[in-house]
Amino acid sequence: MQKIGEINPEHFNNVSPVLTNDVVITEKQIAHIMKRHPRDYERYAAHISTILKEPDYIVKANKPSSAVMLKEFIDNNERVQLVLRLKTVNDPNIYQNSVITFMKIRESEWYRLINNKTILYAAE
Repeated sequence: MQKIGEINPEHFNNVSPVLTNDVVITEKQIAHIMKRHPRDYERYAAHISTILKEPDYIVKANKPSSAVMLKEFIDNNERVQLVLRLKTVNDPNIYQNSVITFMKIRESEWYRLINNKTILYAAE
């Protein structure tokens, strides 16, 4: 398990009070990402801290205590989605904010998420 970045807890007030701003990723999740989304980890791992700190949007996830963070990279017209599990007051002390998965997404998926999910945060 390694610390991979930080979030602004205030961006997640609509999900649940978040207890820490640190975010980790486990070897298991890295293996999941590499298997399910080939080349995405290698291509975007260096950008995870930026996605966490400066998302363009955060939308409500299907699971409780989770959120979907969206980031568009203008330079190469690519969009990524990162699913984050948040540590909340109801979690055991050993839990941490953690990356569940992330992947490159198509423009159509980007707009589907923005238009059909509850937006928790939008960059101005």
